[in-house]
Amino acid sequence: MFFPEGQVRVFLYGEPTSMRLSFDGLYAIVKHHMGLDPLSGHLFAFVNRRATQIRVLYFDRTGLCVWAKRLEQGRLISNWANVSTHEMDWTGLKLLLEGIEPKRVRLRYKKSHSHSANTSIHAVQTI
Repeated sequence: MFFPEGQVRVFLYGEPTSMRLSFDGLYAIVKHHMGLDPLSGHLFAFVNRRATQIRVLYFDRTGLCVWAKRLEQGRLISNWANVSTHEMDWTGLKLLLEGIEPKRVRLRYKKSHSHSANTSIHAVQTI
């Protein structure tokens, strides 16, 4: 799937979502809770309570598609109190999927070297 980046609209659902939901469950949230049209071609992102998994629902003119990502370490969102349902741009979604929280301006995980016993490097990303 290829999107012209300037034309894609992305909506992040501002409440924790069960990752047991699939096409129909996510479709219902978009339609009834977000008040948007799931068949519009926009991307709709949902994050679980622990913020370790994300699902993205979209319609590609032939059917509904769901992307899923599970982090092995770290979190997608640091604090649910600061999250609300809102529109974000394509770049914001890419940063979220890469583990970068734009408001905190750093990675949400730390990398460590296996060859040095007590040394760990905290990765910092500036935007």
